[in-house]
Amino acid sequence: MMLFFHKLLPVFVLPVGFVCVLLALALFCEKQRRRLIVVALGLLYIASMPVVSEALIGRLEDSYPSQSIAGCVPADAIIVLGGILGYSHTGLDFPSWGDGVNRFTVGVALMRAGKGGAIVFSRASTPWEKTHVTEGDVLRTQAIAMGVPAEKIVLTPLVADTADEARAAAALCREHGWKHVLLVTSGWHMPRAAWLFTRAGVDFTPFPVGFQRDPRRPRTLLDFLPHADSLATTEAALRETYGQIYYRIFGPK
Repeated sequence: MMLFFHKLLPVFVLPVGFVCVLLALALFCEKQRRRLIVVALGLLYIASMPVVSEALIGRLEDSYPSQSIAGCVPADAIIVLGGILGYSHTGLDFPSWGDGVNRFTVGVALMRAGKGGAIVFSRASTPWEKTHVTEGDVLRTQAIAMGVPAEKIVLTPLVADTADEARAAAALCREHGWKHVLLVTSGWHMPRAAWLFTRAGVDFTPFPVGFQRDPRRPRTLLDFLPHADSLATTEAALRETYGQIYYRIFGPK
C-alpha cells in the first residue's frame, strides 16, 4: 500500500498522467468526450507554460536561498543527496549525468575548499534496479578522479529515498561523531530534505544548489507559450509537493 501512495499514485495525479486518464475516459464517454478532451488539452497547456512552472518551482526554491562556498561555515561532513545520475550509470568512467549533477559538483567544490572533513554519497538503489553498481559507487570514483582523497569519502548503506538518506545520515553522524554537517541538494528538493533530516535528528546547514528560476528575469510573451522543459519543471515541482504531503502523513513522527 505504501508503494502505491509513494510511487504509483503520483503518476496519475500529475499533469501528464492525469491528461492520459482524461483522454482514456474520452474514448468511453461519448457524451462527455469533447469536454474531457478540452479539459485535457487545457491542463496540458497550462502545465507547459514557463510562467506556471517557474511559479511552482520558485515557491519551493525560495524557502532556502542560495549561498556562496566562500561564505559557508565549515562542518564535520558534507552530505550530498542522491538523484545525480541518469538511469544508465553502470559505467564508472563515463557516467550518465542527470539533472542533479550540481549536487555532486558543488559537494566536491565544498570539499576541496575545506568546508568539510568528509563527503558522503548515497548508495541509491531502487528495488527494480538490477545493477550492482550504485550511484554512490560511481560518484566515489568520480570524486577521487577530481582530487578528493579516497579516505575522506563515505558511502551510505543502500537507500531508496530521501527518508532513507536522512536515517542513514543520522547513523553516520553517530558512528563518526559528526556534530554538524552541510546538506547539499537541489533548491526545490531542500524543503522536504530539511524536514526529514530535522526529524532524523541531524544538525545541519542547508546548502541548496541548481536553482531553476531567476526572479530577476523579465517576463516575455514566450513565458505564456507551451514548452516541453516547462512541463517537466511543473511535474517536478508538483511531484515534490506531493512528496512533502506524503511524508507528513506517512513519514517519521
